[in-house]
Amino acid sequence: MHKGSRIEQREQTRRILVREGRLLFASRGYGAVGLSQIVAAAGVTKGALYHHFESKADLFRTVLEQVQGEVAETVAATAEAQDDPWEQLAAGCRAFLAACTDPDIQQIMLIDGPAVLGWSEWRALDEAASARHLAEALSDLIEAGIIARQPVAPLTHLLSGAMNEAALWLAGSGDPGDLEDVWAALSRILQGLRLE
Repeated sequence: MHKGSRIEQREQTRRILVREGRLLFASRGYGAVGLSQIVAAAGVTKGALYHHFESKADLFRTVLEQVQGEVAETVAATAEAQDDPWEQLAAGCRAFLAACTDPDIQQIMLIDGPAVLGWSEWRALDEAASARHLAEALSDLIEAGIIARQPVAPLTHLLSGAMNEAALWLAGSGDPGDLEDVWAALSRILQGLRLE
């Protein structure tokens, strides 16, 4: 076997473990999934899993990073499709809330994420994945004179916290109509930031 094909095989095994782990974590929740279920679904040995990940929590962290990255990409793409900076902020916030109504995303990103990794690590991953985009959008709005000049970091954390809390509430509510109520409330908060 060539060295290149061994590397490809290792990468394929890793991708399969992440894919199967993600499916199981999303459908059953982290606590209800054992390593034996993951390796059986992936068709590999526990040794193969431990070659790529130190533990179930380490695999979960990789899955969470993947989910957060996908949500951040959706939010950024939705925002960038708008020409107006204010509409970019609004579209991005709404896209985040909409993405968080997906039960798989809720289970991994909102329910198990903070519980498995702890609040501090979960927040750091969340910040790396999406808070940067929000900070950039707010900075652009300040530079354009649409929002009053102010420190961006506190405003970013306040809005990010409000949206994460709203997403957690949506995850527990189970009522599809609640998304519109949350969006209406968030829209009023955002409008309060506008100078004009």
